Amino acid sequence: MSARKVDRGLPEAGCPVHQEPDGTWQVDGYAAARAFLRDHNTVQAGLGVETTENFPRRIRRPVLYRDGPEHREHRKQTARFFTPRRVDEAYRPVMERVADEQVARLRGAGAVDLADLGFQLVIDVTSAVIGLTGSKPGIKRRLDYFFPEEFGKPGFTSAHGLYWTWRQLKGWSAIYFGDVRPAVRARRAHRRDDLISHLLDEGLTSAEILGECLTFAAAGMVTTREFIVMAAWHLFTDDALRARYLAAGEPERLRLLHEVLRLEPVIGHLKRRTTADVRVDGVTVPAGSLVRVQLDHANLDPGVVGERPSALCPGRPVADGGSSTGLSFGDGPHKCPGSHVAMLESDIFLRRLMSSDGVRMARPPRIAFKDEIAGYELRGMQVAIG
Repeated sequence: MSARKVDRGLPEAGCPVHQEPDGTWQVDGYAAARAFLRDHNTVQAGLGVETTENFPRRIRRPVLYRDGPEHREHRKQTARFFTPRRVDEAYRPVMERVADEQVARLRGAGAVDLADLGFQLVIDVTSAVIGLTGSKPGIKRRLDYFFPEEFGKPGFTSAHGLYWTWRQLKGWSAIYFGDVRPAVRARRAHRRDDLISHLLDEGLTSAEILGECLTFAAAGMVTTREFIVMAAWHLFTDDALRARYLAAGEPERLRLLHEVLRLEPVIGHLKRRTTADVRVDGVTVPAGSLVRVQLDHANLDPGVVGERPSALCPGRPVADGGSSTGLSFGDGPHKCPGSHVAMLESDIFLRRLMSSDGVRMARPPRIAFKDEIAGYELRGMQVAIG
């Protein structure tokens, strides 16, 4: 039986690399998915990358949408902001402070939406990493507006498209003037050891820095908020798991959260496009193909994660080349650089929340999906004390 809270189905039996009737290729197996994500003959697809293709050449696209040597050099230069040591020394105090503030907020209110508590946590932590300090009041409101529960498709051929185009421009403008411009101005006057200062040293304009900040907001804030709610859902509904979590030291707690993430990856699939023929698991995917790498399927590959792959088994042994989080953070050149940040802030907050006397789940979350990334959204989970 599956322990997954979100049912995404199981991979079909057969070849882990195959072509769908619509011409899209799909990769299901763990080893094949990892090999494909590491192949340098692929580039990003989906995630709005198409909207950046018409950018003027003088404007540098955000790192998420770049590939090749330029992308690898950027990742190399910014890796120091995300090392486990840097996360522990520079960001742990922020995580602990904000976690304490959010749990105190719960105690004062009696009952709150957990997604709301978690979002404030990840906003403050990610802002510290990026350098979004000195924002005008209301950053959470601005980000909630920019990342609504339901996205529409911008365009100029219908009233619906025009509305979403206007809304998107309004969201960009609000974050630029409320958050990015104040941070950029402060760092032009005095550099700090953060990402915005590094981007200024690279010669990026304020508009280009806005693009990078929104990319990190989507990758570092929105996804971690979903995972915090998902992990809490498992802990609230499994007394033995919760007791094990609260009795454990930090390394074991992190292993437990890794297993939850393997089982419930926030992003279900990643898309890539091949720039040359790519041979994976004995199958040749032709150049120019759109490929969907099914992370949710790969994470259930028994050849890597062992028996009962759909069960929640913290600390389960994985085969060589496997990871305790599966491919939930991706792999290859675009592997998420903030994995240590996401897991540590989740643990610090959840431990404080779950150890609070009388805390309980008053209402489970409702589940929605973002089809573009097969990602879940959990809203409406009410947590209460007393």
